[in-house]
Amino acid sequence: KLLPLEEHYRFHEFHSPALEEADFENKPMVLLVGQYSTGKTTFIRYLLEQDFPGMRIGPEPTTDSFIAVMYGETEGNVPGNALVVDPKKPFRKLGRFGNAFLNRFMCSQLPNEVLKSISIIDSPGILSGEKQRISRGYDFCQVLQWFAERVDRIILLFDAHKLDISDEFSEAIKSFRGQDDKIRVVLNKADQVDTQQLMRVYGALMWSLGKVIDTPEVLRVYIGSFWAHPLRNTDNRRLFEAEAQDLFKDIQSLPQKAAVRKLNDLIKRARLAKVHAYIISYLKKEMPSVFGKENKKKELINKLPEIYIQLQREHHISAGDFPEVKKMQEQLENCDFTKFHSLKPKLIEAVDNMLANKIASLMNLIRQEESNMPTEMVHGGAFDGTMAGPFGHGYGEGAKEGADEEEWVVAKDKPAYDEIFYTLSPINGKISGISAKKEMVTSKLPNSVLGKIWKLADCDGDGMLDDEEFALAKHLIKIKLDGYELPGTLPSHLVPPSHRK
Repeated sequence: KLLPLEEHYRFHEFHSPALEEADFENKPMVLLVGQYSTGKTTFIRYLLEQDFPGMRIGPEPTTDSFIAVMYGETEGNVPGNALVVDPKKPFRKLGRFGNAFLNRFMCSQLPNEVLKSISIIDSPGILSGEKQRISRGYDFCQVLQWFAERVDRIILLFDAHKLDISDEFSEAIKSFRGQDDKIRVVLNKADQVDTQQLMRVYGALMWSLGKVIDTPEVLRVYIGSFWAHPLRNTDNRRLFEAEAQDLFKDIQSLPQKAAVRKLNDLIKRARLAKVHAYIISYLKKEMPSVFGKENKKKELINKLPEIYIQLQREHHISAGDFPEVKKMQEQLENCDFTKFHSLKPKLIEAVDNMLANKIASLMNLIRQEESNMPTEMVHGGAFDGTMAGPFGHGYGEGAKEGADEEEWVVAKDKPAYDEIFYTLSPINGKISGISAKKEMVTSKLPNSVLGKIWKLADCDGDGMLDDEEFALAKHLIKIKLDGYELPGTLPSHLVPPSHRK
C-alpha cells in the first residue's frame, strides 16, 4: 500500500530508503552512542560477559567503526562491503554512504545467549574539535539517523568525569529528532565520585541535555557503573543496583515490544510519505509549462514555509508531520520540478485506508499472538546474573526479609511490640479493631495502606488481633515506612507461628 506512493513521489531520494523484508524480520537492535571513552564497548562486554571479535577498549578513541554485534553460530567478522549485499541482514541500504563508510562498518558475530534476542550496535567514539569531524569521510550524523529510524533503543552514554557535549555529539543527538521515545541516557562510571559530587554531576548532565534535546519531558537517566569491576565508592551501591535492574528490565522487554515498535515506525513513515506527496504534487502544479521555470523554482523554494501552512489548512495535517523546512529546501535545489508527478488521489486513499483499517487489525493480531505465546525476554550474560541466588534485586529486604531463616523474623522486635500491645488493654489475649486503629494511625500512613496491613495481619479474619498478629501489623508498618512495597498476600515466612497450619 505504501511503496507505490513512496516510489511515485521519490520519497526514497528525499527521506529514507525503501523498507525490505529484513527490516521486519530482524531482531530488536540497541544503538550505543557517546563520546570516546565513556564505556560503550565495555558496556557491551558487560552485557555479553565475553569479548567479541573486533573489540578494542582503551582510554583513547579506540572504536573507529560502527560494529553490529549479532548472533552467529561461529565467531568472526563480516566486513561492511559484504554486509550490504547480504539480503538476510537489514543493512543493505547503507551502501549509499559510500566506501569511506563501508570500510568503517563491520558485523561481529558470536554464539552468545543475549544475542539470540537482541543485536547491539557500537558506534565510533564522538570527538570534539573541527579537524576530526572533517576527516571522517562520510556524513556521520546521516548514518546515525539511518540507524535511529530502525533501532528499538538508543542509549546515550555519559562519563561522570566528561559531561561536556561537543559540537559533533550535539549534532548527533539532534539527528535523533522524532525518535525521542527510543532514547535512554546512562550516566556511567558513577562509582568514581562520592555522593555529593554525584548529585552535582547529575544536575549538570540534566542541564546540558536540556539545551540539546528540545522535549518538554525529562529524559530517563540511569546512574551506575556498567562493568564487572569492584565499585570504587560503595556509598551508593543500592542505588546503582536498582538503576541497573531498571535498565535491564527496559532492554529485556524489547523482544516483546519489537512488533509494535516496527508497526509504530511504519505509521510514522506513512504519515511522512503522505505529506511528502502533497508537497511534491503542489510544486509540480505551480510550475509554468513553458517559460520561467528556473525563476519559479527559486520562488517556490523560498516560499516553502508558506506552502507548508497552506497544505496544513487544505488537508488538515498537523505541523509536526512535515519534514524540516531547511533540509527540504536544500534537497529541492538539485531537483527538476518538471519531472515531479501531480497528485494521484488513489495512491493517497490506499495509504489512508491502510492507516484507518489495516493497521488496527494488525494491532489486534499482534496482541493475540503476544497473549498466546510465552513472554519473550533477553537471557544470558549479565541478564542472568541479576536473578541468581541471594543477589537478586530486593532479596532479603522489606517483606522478603527472613525468607530463608528458620526463626520468625518478627520475633526479634516482638518484646517491644508486646509492651505496646498490653497498654491497649487486651481482653482474652486480643485487642479490638478500635484499639488497634488508635495505635496504627500513629504511623501517619494513609487509611488505604493501613487497611491493607490490617487485612494481612488479621490471619484468622476474626476482626481482632492477638499479640502475634499485632506484632506482625507493626512489622508491616515498619516495612512500609522504610520505603518497601507491601506484599499482595502474606508470604509463608511472615505467618505468625501460632497461626501456621
